[in-house]
Amino acid sequence: MEFGLVLQTDPPASEVVGLMRRAEQNGFRYGWTFDSAVLWQEPFVIYSQILEHTQDLVVGPMVTNPSTRTPEVTASTFATLNDMFGNRTVCGIGRGDSAMRVAGRTPDTLARLGASIDVIRDLAEGREADVGGRTLRIPWVKDGRLPVWMAAYGPKALALAGRKADGFILQLADPYLTEWMVKAVRDAAAEAGRDPSAVTICVAAPAYVSADLAHAREQCRWFGGMVGNHVADLVARYGEHSGKVPEALTAYVKERQGYDYRHHGRAGNPDTAFVPDEIVDRFCLVGPAAAHLDKLRTLKDLGVDQFALYAMHDAREQVIDAYGAEVIPALTGSPGPGPIPPREGGAARPA
Repeated sequence: MEFGLVLQTDPPASEVVGLMRRAEQNGFRYGWTFDSAVLWQEPFVIYSQILEHTQDLVVGPMVTNPSTRTPEVTASTFATLNDMFGNRTVCGIGRGDSAMRVAGRTPDTLARLGASIDVIRDLAEGREADVGGRTLRIPWVKDGRLPVWMAAYGPKALALAGRKADGFILQLADPYLTEWMVKAVRDAAAEAGRDPSAVTICVAAPAYVSADLAHAREQCRWFGGMVGNHVADLVARYGEHSGKVPEALTAYVKERQGYDYRHHGRAGNPDTAFVPDEIVDRFCLVGPAAAHLDKLRTLKDLGVDQFALYAMHDAREQVIDAYGAEVIPALTGSPGPGPIPPREGGAARPA
């Protein structure tokens, strides 16, 4: 199992870069960020700095969408980073939640998303693509490589991920739902004539290492509200008891009253009071390191290739370091971290 760190691109950008450097030193292989142009700073600008100040870390959005940037712009941006830093990017993509809704738009259709996956990957890897009826190719791309991983929850989106995407991003860490959704993706891949095992499976969720379970839950409760946006869409589309979406996913949003994106992805979000402790425990990783290891081993046995850790809480450095010291070595066999390198222009942070 590999590990990723997920951050919001709040200013100052130097803090994001520093945390990504710390993550790589602790054995994380991927650095992800949110991508909402109004809510946070522009991630692709910050990726260039992360790539410059790390050795092997792979970076990308969790997740972008086909509309805030057109597919050819997205492809060219990734291709530029890859040309500069050596194919160290991954494109996480979905229909769009905060980026679209904050700007007064609705999330993209699955048809547009599926077409965009092909266009972005083909252009970023130097192949021709049909863009609005016109055949385009980026002439300067040489030996480019861009895996495209798709985020999904509902049956049609899961099927699309299985047919088209190089990887599947599931933004929750509940083992029952993980098993159900991974099966749906792999079944769709097989039906499309693809090798199901070739689809990388990434589970993304908050993690908080602490013996103070009550505090850990409060720091991660926001995540149930974020996931609830997508779940509410599924309930509106399929109904509460359709059988097409597990009630283990949909039942908890009955008390949801609304959502203010000004608090999106932040601890203390006032719109997440409806999220019970049981959902926090199922969707997130909370408690001492041993509890994290138990859950991660279960997820690994279900076919999960990467766990991407959301660090939107009050203990970012401590959790990164705890994973580097206790969790990642236990699951990868790698040694623990060495000394944390100093930040540019400042002293080393305490390990």
